[in-house]
Amino acid sequence: MLWAALLPDSLPADPQPRTEALDGLATWCLQFTPRVAVLEALLQCPAVVMELEQSLRLFGGKRRLVERVREECPELGVRQLSWAPTSLAALAVARAGLSNGFAKPLAQLLDALPFETLTQVAAHQATLARLGCRTLGHVRALPRGGLSRRFDAQLLATLDQAYGLRPETYPWAQLPETFHAKLELMARVEHAPAMLFGARRLMLQMAGWLMARRSGVTAFTLRWCHDAMRAKTAGNGGELTVRTAQATRDTEHLMRLLAEHLGKVELLAPVGDLELLATEVQSLEEKSLSMLPEARQAGESLALVLERIAARLGPDRVLRPVILEDHRLEWMCRWRPAPEPAARATCRTVDVPQPTFILPKPLRLATQANRPIYQGVLQLLAGPHRVEGGWWDRTKADGDDGQETTRQSARDYWVAVSEHAGVLWIFQMRLAQDETAWFLHGTFA
Repeated sequence: MLWAALLPDSLPADPQPRTEALDGLATWCLQFTPRVAVLEALLQCPAVVMELEQSLRLFGGKRRLVERVREECPELGVRQLSWAPTSLAALAVARAGLSNGFAKPLAQLLDALPFETLTQVAAHQATLARLGCRTLGHVRALPRGGLSRRFDAQLLATLDQAYGLRPETYPWAQLPETFHAKLELMARVEHAPAMLFGARRLMLQMAGWLMARRSGVTAFTLRWCHDAMRAKTAGNGGELTVRTAQATRDTEHLMRLLAEHLGKVELLAPVGDLELLATEVQSLEEKSLSMLPEARQAGESLALVLERIAARLGPDRVLRPVILEDHRLEWMCRWRPAPEPAARATCRTVDVPQPTFILPKPLRLATQANRPIYQGVLQLLAGPHRVEGGWWDRTKADGDDGQETTRQSARDYWVAVSEHAGVLWIFQMRLAQDETAWFLHGTFA
């Protein structure tokens, strides 16, 4: 059995913030296993323990799982991480300042540890010291009958559980339905980018919560509270909401977006507390793994790069094309801010030729014997293709009256060829008094 014990570095003295900090660490642990428990939350040296034996194959084996926990937990304020066959053994090893509880046989390892490493044993420190006990091995060597009569039953139960002689049962931590975590900063922060250090710890907790729920965020909110000694005009604090185009739980990408947004924030007073909320959560489709090695992508994907640039320059300055179901070429494409969620494509394929490039405004062509001219007389290759519609598309005309007009169009499109200009996309439309005119609308590459 593989158990891990995590000892936080520093915790608030008040019970409520202390419990919230331990619950946040437990929430991060729930991404690895549902068997997570908080031990002795209100005592001097609390811990979070988790049983990982059933998760080894899911995370690629013991070594990879251990490396991942070891790499991420220091950023959550964990000062000691230890492993052992039982939870109380892992806790005792951690409190002794060790990490590997598998280096020796369990009994031999625990016998050498001070008995203060287990709280239920340390509660009888004065009596045990008078009996000459210094280690767990000394306490365990005492007659069990005498221990049970002289001390409470919890002492023997704790020893048996630590040595693996009795099953361990805990009130297991439950995954909350929503993510909402708080953090009291170690020092007051006067510049917004400096909040990233504390925000990263909260972000890792949110990433663990999202992974346990097999979900990702499309929006999250960072709130900050100003110091109590602030000026009255500064207010209580502020908040910042960051949105993504697609659901993700990539901590590095979310931190880069947050850094770009915080770079534009001016704090009105020093900040002492942070709060992170997962505002919009969506289920995340897991990628199926292949038996063959997959090609690794170098750098970020285009979507992630666009989001980061939009966060720096502003969402209205980074646009992307969105195809709409409209046969009129001018309005078949709309430009939307890149960070906005992409709508699901519903456009049907068109079975007629479509130009590679279109002009911003159709160019009227001269005619010769009712044939269009563009760098010479054009030869019609294919057509006509009738495009008619737009009565529903209303817009206000330029001017003081502001009257609404429709973008109704009725055109016959042709594929034409020019000896000098190449293949063109032209159309013919009716004008007033039964007159017709030819227009150049696009070119084929």
